[in-house]
Amino acid sequence: MNYSCFSSESVASGHPDKICDQISDGILDACISEDKYSHVAVESLVTVDRVVLAGEIKSKAKIDFIKVTRGIIKKLGYTNPLFEFTYLSPIDNFLHLQSPDIARGVDKGGAGDQGMMFGYATSETPEFMPLPITIAHALVRNMDKAREEKTLSYLRPDGKSQVKVRYEKRKPKCIEQVILAVPHNSDIGNNEMKKDLFKYVVQPAILKYGFDIATKDLIVNGTGRWEIGGPSSDTGLTGRKIIVDTYGGMGRHGGGCFSGKDPTKVDRSAAYAARFIAKNIIAHEMASRCEVQVAYVIGKKQPVLQAIETFGTELIDKKKIEKYAWNLLDLSVPGIIKGLDLLHPFYKKTASYGHFGRNEFNWEKTVN
Repeated sequence: MNYSCFSSESVASGHPDKICDQISDGILDACISEDKYSHVAVESLVTVDRVVLAGEIKSKAKIDFIKVTRGIIKKLGYTNPLFEFTYLSPIDNFLHLQSPDIARGVDKGGAGDQGMMFGYATSETPEFMPLPITIAHALVRNMDKAREEKTLSYLRPDGKSQVKVRYEKRKPKCIEQVILAVPHNSDIGNNEMKKDLFKYVVQPAILKYGFDIATKDLIVNGTGRWEIGGPSSDTGLTGRKIIVDTYGGMGRHGGGCFSGKDPTKVDRSAAYAARFIAKNIIAHEMASRCEVQVAYVIGKKQPVLQAIETFGTELIDKKKIEKYAWNLLDLSVPGIIKGLDLLHPFYKKTASYGHFGRNEFNWEKTVN
């Protein structure tokens, strides 16, 4: 067999885990808006008619966390009591002050935790992202748009996508299958919904990249029906979609999530920095695939490890690639925060449709 297949998934903005990511990042944004030096580590949980907030915050900001949370849930479309979870559901708030032991190191510019982080880039799409996760994100974005704009008014919040791509000689050759799951009103049949989703969701996503599929290769709601989605069907947690947030499984992951963490937490900021370096290596045609790894110790500014892997695709000498890479960005914690200009309230935008491959973010910029 001279080909291989790879599959990635994404989830809609109303998926329970993504509700939590957006709540956590919404609280982070609110804190940074009033005090850009806020230290935030917020976790959220959603389940049947209940929201739980927990975590640590050190900030001069005075934030109504309950109001922020309700506003996010309402905007996501959870307004119908039939869903058994709405913006009016009870909220338990267990947020508290950051540990002084952590603050002691972080306040001096040190990393907020230990760990390793990875950044990845590939030349297979204009976004320098793997094709499977790129299309998976486009599918759920289109699905959300069709619901929000009432193009498909029978759709309800929540949803997932999955894409199977065939590769030949490391290059994507065709899309073999698309899988969608989305809750819907009870008066719509699966066949009608499949036809609508194919037209308004699937084709716009895949034609952009020069691919097409037959309707037989689209699966919608594998069990046949899905009427009630959201937290009443599936409990959600912050940070449970780390592969969706990154590269769809293509490229390694250090294990730490992003959402709810201010940029002193290298789980987030150093992963952004690693992506910035990897993308610029590919954008400047030094290789066709690149993975950058960094690692840190809590309370220390500088990384304890920096490494680059190009998987044999390098087009110039690797030492030249390394020299270029390590001069792109100061990889100390303060250096990343300053270099990528991370002390601004944009984080909630990252909490849906992936953190990478979107030019609106500073770590996606290419340098001359």
